[in-house]
Amino acid sequence: MSKLTVGPIGLLPPSAAAMGIFQPEKGSGNQLVEGEHVPEEKAIEKWAIELLTRRNPTLFPGPLVIWGWNKEAEHKGALSLKLADAVPGMNIIPMPDYRPIYPKIDPEAVINPCHPNLTVQHNKIEVCALIGVHCHFANITLKMIRANTNCYTTALCQYDGHEDALISIRDLDGNKLQKLIDTINRIKKAGTVTPWALTPEGKEELEEIAATKAKNKALSKEDTHVFMGDLEKGLDDNAE
Repeated sequence: MSKLTVGPIGLLPPSAAAMGIFQPEKGSGNQLVEGEHVPEEKAIEKWAIELLTRRNPTLFPGPLVIWGWNKEAEHKGALSLKLADAVPGMNIIPMPDYRPIYPKIDPEAVINPCHPNLTVQHNKIEVCALIGVHCHFANITLKMIRANTNCYTTALCQYDGHEDALISIRDLDGNKLQKLIDTINRIKKAGTVTPWALTPEGKEELEEIAATKAKNKALSKEDTHVFMGDLEKGLDDNAE
């Protein structure tokens, strides 16, 4: 039985580390899958199958790949696009900034940095992959998603990985990212699983999503309603 399970767990679930789940040692050849140490090849295969077969697979790229701050980030950014292309029906919702976005955030354009579970719920995402998200923020994001949704979370990390992801791939570089892409393509070619996007349910849902986006795109600025009013000033207990 796995140590870490798909949510929703509840309002304040314990962190994976508090449950005694820790990352494999660097160079051990293992990765973390549902709280257990698993050989890397097996972990990558499991990761690829989950992305292919669960509903609305979504890539959440963070600032470390979005902003292209060095050549390695640019390379990972290009490979991230290849990864999204390899998974049928995969969506990309970036997290470009961790600061709150007010008064309104479009959950289909960016992932909400303060309430990532709301973005997941709005888009009916049941499997996601974080890449290029700073470790301290990824841990918070993963825990919030696990607490409040049934999304199968995965994290691709260039450092030590993330215990609160259902699958954590650590020490990610360009070669390992290419290996992930190759594994997806190999599984698709073998035909051992049917990608969610190619199932009747997946096709129908993706068609509905495309129609909704086309309708929203056709709206003019005059047709949209964004909250821009002044907030009421609350009571100040210290006021005289």
